[in-house]
Amino acid sequence: MVAIATIGLDLAKSVFQVHAVDAAGNVVARRAIRRSQLLDFFERTPPCLLGMEACASAHYWTREISKFGHQVRIMPASYVKAYVKRNKTDAADAEAICEAVTRPTMRFVPVKSDVEQSVNMMLKARDLLTRQRTQTVNALRSHLAELGIVAGAGFKASAKLIEIVRDDTDHRLPPIARFALTEIADQIERLTEKIMKLEKVIVSSVREDDVARRLTSIPGVGPITAATVRALVPDPAGFRTGRDFAAWVGLTPRSSSSGGKQKLGSISKRGNPQLRSLFMVGAMAILRMSKYGASMQPWVASLLKRRPFKVVAVAMANKTARIIWALMNKGGCYEPTSAISHA
Repeated sequence: MVAIATIGLDLAKSVFQVHAVDAAGNVVARRAIRRSQLLDFFERTPPCLLGMEACASAHYWTREISKFGHQVRIMPASYVKAYVKRNKTDAADAEAICEAVTRPTMRFVPVKSDVEQSVNMMLKARDLLTRQRTQTVNALRSHLAELGIVAGAGFKASAKLIEIVRDDTDHRLPPIARFALTEIADQIERLTEKIMKLEKVIVSSVREDDVARRLTSIPGVGPITAATVRALVPDPAGFRTGRDFAAWVGLTPRSSSSGGKQKLGSISKRGNPQLRSLFMVGAMAILRMSKYGASMQPWVASLLKRRPFKVVAVAMANKTARIIWALMNKGGCYEPTSAISHA
């Protein structure tokens, strides 16, 4: 039997596609394998280079298949797409993965442990519940607005609406409407309780993690942001510089250059949207606090005079990303004086 040098594995729920080649690039095997047979196949196969696209189950299969001595690498699906020939099929995808994994300039996704995935699940669960609570609060606001009852902006202001719903002496609400809106109010409180439980666990995990605890010393970085960075960036050394990390998050301008003419557009918004959103929220919080007398770095104050509010927020979020990369790679805590001198 010809020795297999490289395998491209197209992941799926039940039926997986395998494309194997030898050292010369000749096709050795091209077949579909059921989920129950996958690990047995790789256990019988001599150790080789294995490539797969990044997806929900890629980290699990990487950990399991690596136990048999295979060198497993995960690639972003967008980088593999260029190697797909003609129509998209499972077999074509597996062949493209097999070819892409051997490219010397290919970028790979760090493999997450089950613990790192568990932390990420907890953060995603909190994000899901937060979005559900926002939807429910908006529903309560809109229903009460139909009856002429409104409240100020923000989640805290919705507490006044809940008090109105539960006030039996308030005759602005018909009995049927009060009954329906009481269920919505109860749902908001249940979601809030669940979110608080998750946040307590997240804050506790940040206190026990030395790196995450040091990240919270950066202005605009709280426990949620620090925990998210630790869950999504297991290997910060994979980025050559802090600028590369900021570009990966999607906080750098989109480039469209040709013929020696450079065109820079809006931010690329690549990478993880949850992490980018947290950086932006932290930056905007700092800018809003400056209106109430909070200290502001000179470069930020100067930029605010020339550029719009959100453009300055993006610049601050970019700066925060680079500081985070520096602390994770070089250690130490955030020092405002040194940060200003290097701005």
